[in-house]
Amino acid sequence: RMSSVVCRLSYVICRMSSVVGRIYIRTMNTDVTILTEAQYVDPDHVDWYVQQILTEDEILKEALEAKGLSVQRTAWDDASVDWSQTKCAVFRATWDYFHRFEEFSSWLKSTASKTRLINPPSIIHWNIDKHYLLDLQKRGIPIVPSDIRRKGTSGSLQKWCESYGGDKWVLKPTISGGARHTYLINSESVEEHEKVFAELISQEDMMLQPFMEHIMTEGEVSLMVMDGKFTHAIKKIGKEGDFRVQDDFGGSVHTYEPSAEEIAFAEKAVSACDPRPMYARVDILKDNSGKWVLGELELIEPELWFREHPAAAEPLSNGIHRILTEG
Repeated sequence: RMSSVVCRLSYVICRMSSVVGRIYIRTMNTDVTILTEAQYVDPDHVDWYVQQILTEDEILKEALEAKGLSVQRTAWDDASVDWSQTKCAVFRATWDYFHRFEEFSSWLKSTASKTRLINPPSIIHWNIDKHYLLDLQKRGIPIVPSDIRRKGTSGSLQKWCESYGGDKWVLKPTISGGARHTYLINSESVEEHEKVFAELISQEDMMLQPFMEHIMTEGEVSLMVMDGKFTHAIKKIGKEGDFRVQDDFGGSVHTYEPSAEEIAFAEKAVSACDPRPMYARVDILKDNSGKWVLGELELIEPELWFREHPAAAEPLSNGIHRILTEG
């Protein structure tokens, strides 16, 4: 019996050593780590939504490997990773960060001291909070008009809307994504949103914007900018009767050829950032007077639509390779 126990113990130790060895090999001496959310690392079930994420990451991975770079893909919150053993980490589908903001912020600070982050941490901190829109407005970038109320601010939603003017508004947190707690409100429905507004404003900063009517008919244009230069664009249109253009809510994606004006807008918006991001998605739409304005500038974990234009991964991989070789 003792011999049997020793044999079983030896087997367990060997198995543990094997696992530790695989973790150690996986996390050491890597040029690039593609960051994602834990549920997308090795998913048990791959539906159309997950497949899009996997496809996007694979296109970038292959472009980086074509430059002779070693690449791994892992969750940002993977405790087994020694971040000092990867030369840089590129944010991709880390889409749970705004649900775990304090944890993510702590991780960001710790990891930034061990490896290079792309995009850089200073601009990530800035871009996390939609206050950045007001900064860009001061730098000459037209934005959807925005008014922000700080956490704990007193007063009703109705009074806020009335003081802002108009008869239709969009309410959302300043730290959000994927249309989380995003509400379309009109003068008749303000009262029914008072409770949720009171709950939200007690916990986080909130933003109020006039509703841009053109989004219902013309949608929103997303322009991708890699290493400072425009690469490709798509148009997102919400399902009938819905202002949310994300495919999570039934929105559709269409190929799109932007005008020179739209491309210049996107590149100018990116150049207004300090430091300049390595990659960006510039979401623009027409305001109620028909002029292009910035809806969002996504610098942390935007869907970059490589699957619609795989060649766009090339300038991004070139930029990452340059950073790693030039320092």
